[in-house]
Amino acid sequence: HVQLVESGGGLVQPGGSLRLSCLFSGRSFATYGMTWFRHAPGKGREFVAAVTLSGTDTSYVDSVKGRFTISRDNAKNTVYLQMNSLKPEDTATYYCAAVLWRALARAPNDYSIWGQGTQVTVSS
Repeated sequence: HVQLVESGGGLVQPGGSLRLSCLFSGRSFATYGMTWFRHAPGKGREFVAAVTLSGTDTSYVDSVKGRFTISRDNAKNTVYLQMNSLKPEDTATYYCAAVLWRALARAPNDYSIWGQGTQVTVSS
């Protein structure tokens, strides 16, 4: 039974940084493609970043390219999202999601395993 637990959210000023973590509990973390989504009030759930099973390839939504970095540590069963140069429009609840034997999928419906989310608020 796979579970995902996010952490690292909080309140940060524009231009600041946060590092989100998602701890995977269960078997065979390295067989899951891992992805971060976000959900802002009044908007749909949005793809943010994805990483392949081995961690060698990544994909980002255009609005975060050059500012966010997704990575994973298969020895620690953890995926990270380093967020730099944060903007107010990055404010959202951030979720990690896992899909077995797939990588870089961008549609929320592709994922059946979700964490509970962590709130990120960018405001002065």
